[in-house]
Amino acid sequence: MSRSLNKVTLIGNLGADPEVRSTQNGGRVATLSVATSRQWKGQDGQMQEKTEWHRVIFWNSNYSKLADIAEKYCRKGDKIYVEGSIEYRSWQDKEGQTRYTTEIRGNELILLGGRGGQGSESFAPAKAAAGAPAGASKGKEESFDDFPDALDSADDDLPF
Repeated sequence: MSRSLNKVTLIGNLGADPEVRSTQNGGRVATLSVATSRQWKGQDGQMQEKTEWHRVIFWNSNYSKLADIAEKYCRKGDKIYVEGSIEYRSWQDKEGQTRYTTEIRGNELILLGGRGGQGSESFAPAKAAAGAPAGASKGKEESFDDFPDALDSADDDLPF
């Protein structure tokens, strides 16, 4: 049996605040516009840059509230990490023309520190169920001091 994989990983900046809407059956969905850029030196020696725009969709579900989290914590200009899968859709518009779109259906969101210099926050299905940033329930940031066995002396044999 052959196997397949549809996985996307993006690190980029939000081009606008998330657009959040409710569906007729009460579900919530957030649409984000994420920009990624690459740079290279052209044949003339000048630096070139190309920006790609990605449409990322986050749905609320029984086990994660990623649409709500995106609405609450994401703002235009913020740098984010997204994991998800590519989806292609088509539909008929009002004039009867077939329209196509490519979207990233996100299933993980990490805030990489926006313009305010905030630290990173991770939101994956298991972590997002409470609807709060990772570590928020303890009221403080966790450190290695909280886990003294995390830096066990047995790790000293590692070659790096």
